[in-house]
Amino acid sequence: MAIVSSNAAAPRPRPERPTSRVVDGARQAGDDLDPTAAPGRDDGLRPRRLDDYIGQRELKQVLGIAVQAALGRGDALDHVLLYGPPGLGKTTMAMVLAEELGVNCRITSAPALERPRDIVGLLVNLQPQELLFIDEIHRLSRVAEELLYPAMEDRRLDLTVGKGSTARTRALELPPFTLVGATTRAGALSSPLRDRFGLIQRLEFYGLDDLQAIVERAAGLLELDLSPEACAEIARRCRGTPRIANRLLRRVRDVACVRECTGCIDRDLVDEALTLHRVDQKGLDASDRRLLELLIQSHGGGPAGLDTLAAALGEDPTTLESVVEPYLLQLGFLQRTPRGRVVTDAGRCHLGWSDQEAAA
Repeated sequence: MAIVSSNAAAPRPRPERPTSRVVDGARQAGDDLDPTAAPGRDDGLRPRRLDDYIGQRELKQVLGIAVQAALGRGDALDHVLLYGPPGLGKTTMAMVLAEELGVNCRITSAPALERPRDIVGLLVNLQPQELLFIDEIHRLSRVAEELLYPAMEDRRLDLTVGKGSTARTRALELPPFTLVGATTRAGALSSPLRDRFGLIQRLEFYGLDDLQAIVERAAGLLELDLSPEACAEIARRCRGTPRIANRLLRRVRDVACVRECTGCIDRDLVDEALTLHRVDQKGLDASDRRLLELLIQSHGGGPAGLDTLAAALGEDPTTLESVVEPYLLQLGFLQRTPRGRVVTDAGRCHLGWSDQEAAA
């Protein structure tokens, strides 16, 4: 996917945005991409500088010092591994780092690097001190990982030319560059690859104050007038995740447009929009509630095995485990035990179920 910033003039005054330094990594592999392609939906809402990046204070402090040190030495930033749940800003942080360093950011993802020549094409086309961002880096193939080892450690690319008895190794020198990897599963990376990152940082879920500030900033960029109570309501229902906050904000904008709301959007309209999309006061959606209700109604609150629940819900077990369950676990509505999943008292209370009703 090509990510290209838009420099179109805004309908009303906003802080001036610098030109995006993002370059689609696929373009370097020879793809004929349209340089005027539209930006991604969330690209216009992304912060450009560390000062504009809301939340993740410890991460910003660590990376800010690393950036200043690299600029002071005139060298490339050390390789960075960012990990944590989806939607917390790993890609955005990579783009911010490129902006702070004053270099281009070449973006790709591990599934797109199927063949050795894909990653070789990226590496040999890097300019000095450029930043290469690989999303879902835990999905790199073994061959791609082995090509990265000398590139990351020695700035060298080892290529094998020929086959059999005529095979020989050729070493290509690479310019100084920074690899930024992003993953939701840091434990799935091989130890040799993980150990070659100089900075390994986890992104945490956001607090309500930071989320409200993110919603207020995004509302300004989308030219929406939201009351503080409306911003706080979206912040409470977005599961601690900025990506979800931006998505819910757009759904609120849709309802406001249809209702021809020309004034300030209040909490009631936000509640109407989010209720329409079945997002409740705690941020649970229909899939979350279906899982809890199945456990209570059919299994007395549990325990019940993951495969049993997935079959009853018509879902893939991996989807339940990686998409639905994490937020329920975070809220304390669900427990994983050796015998299966169990709904907690807090989960029953949220759905309005008593122990007697569950037993019946």
